[in-house]
Amino acid sequence: MTSAATAMLRLLLQRAGDERHRIFLSNWSSVDWQSLTFTGERHRISFVIGGDAPAEFAQLWTAGISEADFDLPGGFVADIALVGTIRLRDDGAALVELEALTLVD
Repeated sequence: MTSAATAMLRLLLQRAGDERHRIFLSNWSSVDWQSLTFTGERHRISFVIGGDAPAEFAQLWTAGISEADFDLPGGFVADIALVGTIRLRDDGAALVELEALTLVD
């Protein structure tokens, strides 16, 4: 994982507070991204949420995420959003997928 991805993962887990132990990273992919004026990375992230009422917890954890401020060392999260909806898996856990764009200052 890149330094931006590692920092963003840490910030995402901090949003869950004492319940972060329920969140398991299942996939993270990052690709370089650039425009005429900015450079950064596009991220696609998948988490599995366990414990009691995982879909409800996932809803609380991701509520307002698009408006949240995430400051990264040397950059920032320009855009982050839930992909689709939170889905329950056959094993009862919830699947959360996010997409994000990080930019270098």
